Amino acid sequence: MWAPELFSAPALERVRRRYELTTLDAVPYYAGLMTGDHDALIQSFAGPPVVHDPRRGRIIGVPAFTAYVDRLSAWLTERRMTFEPVEHRSSGPRGFEEVLLHLDGAGLRADVPVAIVAQRDADARLVELRLYHSIWALTGAHLHRPPILQDDPALALDGIAATYVQALAAGDAEAAVALFEPDGAVREPAGAGYVHQGPEALRAFFGRRLAGGPVVLERCALADDGEARALEYNVLGAGERDPAPEAGVAVFVPGASGRLAALHLYDDAAWDAEPLAP
Repeated sequence: MWAPELFSAPALERVRRRYELTTLDAVPYYAGLMTGDHDALIQSFAGPPVVHDPRRGRIIGVPAFTAYVDRLSAWLTERRMTFEPVEHRSSGPRGFEEVLLHLDGAGLRADVPVAIVAQRDADARLVELRLYHSIWALTGAHLHRPPILQDDPALALDGIAATYVQALAAGDAEAAVALFEPDGAVREPAGAGYVHQGPEALRAFFGRRLAGGPVVLERCALADDGEARALEYNVLGAGERDPAPEAGVAVFVPGASGRLAALHLYDDAAWDAEPLAP
C-alpha cells in the first residue's frame, strides 16, 4: 500500500520483524501507520493526503492527516493491534488490500475485517485512500456511512460481479446462490463469526437479505487485477426497509470453476437489526 523506498531502513526492518514479512514490495497500510514515519506516509501521496475513514469521515491535508495518524496509531497501540493480511492486490490506477485486525486490549477483544482501496496517479503515487469496515465488532451497533463516491453509469461490469448486482436488484436469492462454488461462502462485514458457506447457508443468508424486496447497488468504481475484483458501491435500497444510501465495497474471489469461492462484504448498512450469524 505504502511505497517502501520512502521509509527509513530501521523502520522497514521493524516492519519486517514485527509482522514477519519476507518481502516488502509494498508496506501494508497498518504496518506503515505504526512506524511513526509521517514523512514517508505523506510523501506517498501525489498531493495533499486524502483518506476516507468510516468513523472519522474525510481527512484531507497534511495537518489533519498527521493528527489522524497520531490518534489512530495510539488507539491501535492501546488495544495491542496485530493484523493478518488476507489479500493485497494492485490494478494500475486502483488497487486494494484486505486485512483482518486483531484487537485485544483496553477492555476490547475483537476481530475486524478491513478493506483499503488505493486510488493512484500515472506515477503510481497515492491520490486517496478509502477504508471500509463495519463497527459492529467494536460497538455492537451499525454506523451509517454516507456515499463516498458517486454512481458511474459508464462503469462496465461483466461476469460474476454483474450477475451479483443484477440478482440483488431483482430480489432473486436463487440467482445469487447460483454464483457460488459448492463450498463457496459469504463473509459478512461483522467478521469471521458471520460466514455462510454452502448452498443451504447461502440460501438462508440471501433469503433473509432480500426478504423485504430488491436491493439496489450503485456501481461506483472497480479494482480488477484479472483474478479478484473489488466493487465499490452505494446501497440505495433494501426493499421495504429502504435505509439511507450507504457506502461499501464487495470483494469477489473466484474459485476453480469460475464461480465464487468467496464474497467479502464491507459496509455497515442495517440490512437487519444485527448481522445474520450462521
